[in-house]
Amino acid sequence: MSETHEPASWHGTTIMMVRKGGKVVIAGDGQVSLGQTVIKHTARKVRPLAKGDVIAGFAGATADAFTLFERLEAKLEQYPGQLMRACVELAKDWRTDRYLRKLEAMMLVADKNISLVLTGTGDVLEPEGGVMGIGSGGNYALAAGRALVDTDFDAETIARKAMAVAAEICVYTNESVTVETLETAE
Repeated sequence: MSETHEPASWHGTTIMMVRKGGKVVIAGDGQVSLGQTVIKHTARKVRPLAKGDVIAGFAGATADAFTLFERLEAKLEQYPGQLMRACVELAKDWRTDRYLRKLEAMMLVADKNISLVLTGTGDVLEPEGGVMGIGSGGNYALAAGRALVDTDFDAETIARKAMAVAAEICVYTNESVTVETLETAE
């Protein structure tokens, strides 16, 4: 009987978004894993784009992240101040371009007006309730965020607490968290 071994793959992360009280926050953990090995503890998976008018977080392989951040930045330059349009155009490219189609990833993006989830299947979705989580620990962070959103905690506190819950449960998520914040139009 022949055994086949798949090469180790980059796996897991947690990205969390909370929109509340005049702010939108995207938080991401810093762990990069290759198979069962932690390669890096302090990766930066959340960053500002479009001269700081947009924030984005990425769940997926590092090379894919840089590719998608660059593509989104180009779309934002092409459609300044139009996050939805830029994301729809990126999603079209992502779904139809031979190279981009192979990327297995998700992104959370936000500006002062809108929060969106982008996927490689062409989805551009606005999360309900102002809270969203993606990645291997995304559902844990999402559940914690939804439980906390109706409290007196601000958006950043909710995101940090939700990320801490995800880090306690998901082995591919750590407590080294990067947070980016924008003032919203509320």
